[in-house]
Amino acid sequence: MAASRIDPTAQVASGARLGTGVEIGPFCTVGPDVTLGDDVRLHSHVVVAGHTTLGAGTAVFPFAVLGMPPQSVHYKGEPSRLILGANCVVREHVTMNIGTAGGHMETRVGDNGFFMAASHVAHDCVVGNNVVFANNATLAGHVAIGDNVFLGGLSAVHQFARVGEGAIVGGMCGVRHDLIPYGAMVEGRPGIGGLNIIGLKRRGVPRPSIHALRAAYRELFYGGGTLADRTERVATDFADDSHVMRLIDFVRSAGKRRLMVPHDVDNGGEADAG
Repeated sequence: MAASRIDPTAQVASGARLGTGVEIGPFCTVGPDVTLGDDVRLHSHVVVAGHTTLGAGTAVFPFAVLGMPPQSVHYKGEPSRLILGANCVVREHVTMNIGTAGGHMETRVGDNGFFMAASHVAHDCVVGNNVVFANNATLAGHVAIGDNVFLGGLSAVHQFARVGEGAIVGGMCGVRHDLIPYGAMVEGRPGIGGLNIIGLKRRGVPRPSIHALRAAYRELFYGGGTLADRTERVATDFADDSHVMRLIDFVRSAGKRRLMVPHDVDNGGEADAG
């Protein structure tokens, strides 16, 4: 097993737990309640604090700060956590905060994430696997981000909003409400701009499922009746397609924010569940 390598200028608290092959570069600070998995690399000038766990193979670049207290006036020092998955890349000046008692005491980020410079994950967020956050993409507190989501540069997601799996958010977009799985949001538009077809193809989604998603999308947002009626029709018509049913499950499990709708639907880009 490879021994850990710690630069003499780094400060690693005695209680920190280090896996095998960990590299801690110059002027890093690692707190007493931190766990670093095997082969984690902190390049230099990295701060890892709080009850924070970094998964195996994760690399953190200079001036990133992980596990500091949340930017919330409601935080009272509770021993909440930040859990970051395996094989993530955390670039310069990225910040991720621990959770709060007002949430679920935990901020959780999945595996294989790529977080570009100055992106931010706030307290109590749940972020899936294989996400990409471009430069300065930011999450407010209590946000849920699905697997395979791409957030463009300078985008921001409102607190308690959800972004479904496989969705793409363009640069400089503000996500105020829930964006469906596989949805695409484009700069300058208040609602959904269509489906992320390119992303679906890149992930190898079969052509029949892409056709089913297109038809389900049309019925869900342009069909007759209430949203609840349309949702049940789509669920019945496409019950055998797992991708469509994941979209339906997202709509049915409504959160605290309204559902975002296509920008050419005449209701300001959002919809109630009823």
